[in-house]
Amino acid sequence: MRIAMIGTGYVGLVSGACFSEFGIDVVCVDRDAGKIARLKNGEIPIFEPGLDELVKNNAEAGRLTFTTDLHSAVAGADAVFIAVGTPSRRGDGHADLSYVYGAAGDIAGALTGYAVIVTKSTVPVGTGREVERIIKAARPDLEFDVASNPEFLREGSAINDFMRPDRIVIGTESERAQKVMRQLYRVLYLIETPILFTSLETSELIKYAANTFLAAKITFINEIADLCEKVGADVHDVSRGIGLDGRIGKKFLHPGPGYGGSCFPKDTLALVKTAQDYGAPLRIIETVVAVNEKRKRQMADKIIAACGGSVQGKSIAVLGLTFKPNTDDMRDSPSLAIIPELEKAGAVVRAYDPEGMDEAKHMLPKVTYCADAYETMKGADALVVLTEWNAFRTLDLKRTKELLKTPIIVDLRNVYTPADMKAAGFSYTCVGRPTA
Repeated sequence: MRIAMIGTGYVGLVSGACFSEFGIDVVCVDRDAGKIARLKNGEIPIFEPGLDELVKNNAEAGRLTFTTDLHSAVAGADAVFIAVGTPSRRGDGHADLSYVYGAAGDIAGALTGYAVIVTKSTVPVGTGREVERIIKAARPDLEFDVASNPEFLREGSAINDFMRPDRIVIGTESERAQKVMRQLYRVLYLIETPILFTSLETSELIKYAANTFLAAKITFINEIADLCEKVGADVHDVSRGIGLDGRIGKKFLHPGPGYGGSCFPKDTLALVKTAQDYGAPLRIIETVVAVNEKRKRQMADKIIAACGGSVQGKSIAVLGLTFKPNTDDMRDSPSLAIIPELEKAGAVVRAYDPEGMDEAKHMLPKVTYCADAYETMKGADALVVLTEWNAFRTLDLKRTKELLKTPIIVDLRNVYTPADMKAAGFSYTCVGRPTA
């Protein structure tokens, strides 16, 4: 089989590489000639563990190629995946579908025979029908089907998520399209991965419902953490206590400074807007969005309080800038809200992140970027852990205390325990647990 993947961003590149690992011939297309040239040279534009090796192996095997020529990629393909960006539209929060619809128009002009046009991008309900209308209007004589196949990839573990998914969701009412999609995912079918066939609209909504539910779990445990601090309870014990209930589950019940990244912020907002448009408002998700935004600013207040109520003229060392570990993604990271608030309050911020600093420099220009974790600490009045990279879980506490001007640690990811921090001589503030 042969497929074209339109878009070489996070979803398109990971999906294309993984499909090629299944033995399928994949052509990845992007208008950015510079990006395609780098990919041809083996340079991966994003950080995702294992992706560089996967791309290298399949490119060398001839199963994975890269081009700017959409027409040559689409001609003769069994399936064409649309994996372009759908960012929040400036001004109203709706998903910006201009790239999706632009790709649909380009695909219509390039198709030479039957193919399944698959929306891999996260798109609101009704997008697949519009893609179908665009192609039909341009090529009324053409045989094709449109399918929805949302991705459920977690940054930092995307390859494993693609290769060993909880489920595959495919939205299409066409038996011919179902046959093509089954063949594409045959490797996963053989290991008994559940494949759920639905209508286009249902598939599109499943993706948004999944992401907003997970965002709601994160927001829920963050608010429980605030209550724990007031009443003297331990949020981690609460999380374990409720997570052992099979109806609830233990995942996404870890407190922190709020969710960020490429999916949850824009998807929760897009679903809220869609629901409002259809006259079926989602009050719970509206609250989730509002609480999460407020939480990031509250974390800055938490840091300031730990520093005695003022950070004016103080040096704050920050470990971690990306929204989560094992990625270089800075999109909607809590650091983008917290650090400017600290700077506004008069702090000078020094920071280190293993992968995110190149991107962060464009977004946080006032920050002093350091070569490693310990360089950030030199003479700092407080140390803040913002992202739970593994390297930050095993800091040399004796060295840390010697480097800091004041032994204050604000741990917004709870990577340490209050008892250990007290024994090491730190004034320690965490989330949802008694402080030391």
